[in-house]
Amino acid sequence: MLRRLALATAIAFGTVVAAPAFAQTPAPAAADASQPTPAQVVQTIADQLASAIEGHRDELKKNQEKLISVIDEVFLPHFDLDYASILVLGQHAREASPAQRERFAKAFYNSITHRYAEGLLNYTRGRVKVLPFKGDLNDKRTVVRTQVVLDDGKLVSIDYAFRKGRNGDWKAYDVIIEGISYVTNYRNQVDAEIRKVGIEQLITNLETQGEKALETMAKDNKDKP
Repeated sequence: MLRRLALATAIAFGTVVAAPAFAQTPAPAAADASQPTPAQVVQTIADQLASAIEGHRDELKKNQEKLISVIDEVFLPHFDLDYASILVLGQHAREASPAQRERFAKAFYNSITHRYAEGLLNYTRGRVKVLPFKGDLNDKRTVVRTQVVLDDGKLVSIDYAFRKGRNGDWKAYDVIIEGISYVTNYRNQVDAEIRKVGIEQLITNLETQGEKALETMAKDNKDKP
């Protein structure tokens, strides 16, 4: 099952990267018409990703840094990296200095992208189906629900949690795959690691070891009774 979900995970978390999904609470439809809706943002990402990969798979497979740059270009403008990082740090965000929070955000993002980048090479246009939006946009937060088609034809439910910025634009900050919030998942791992080695050492590990640091955290967390 985990192997079949690898593509879905890569598509959902090729970038990136909270709390569980927020309910879509009815609210007055006063959205800024000049800004794309969350559903339009997700569709734009899916379309841009397909365009960037189609015809370039062999080249991108040989050049991971170029693949990472594609991910940055497609995802970063639509992802609230700072907010997601604070949520991953949880209670430890208050004890971290501004410089540490900035370093963590960058190192965590880089680790995530390198971990899932190669899986995106299997992405083809049409794999992501954005489900019809029901209800009005919440004033500040909402969820876009999608389905990803796997190689065997089965569907995986993926939800994207969004929040509205001060200038009215919507950015994603969490991905929920089959009901599992990945930011919450990493928050638990980060919390355990900080309690073990401290926040400065965790940041250093992410900066120097990248995705290997994530793998170590996941293993340590899994091995706990």
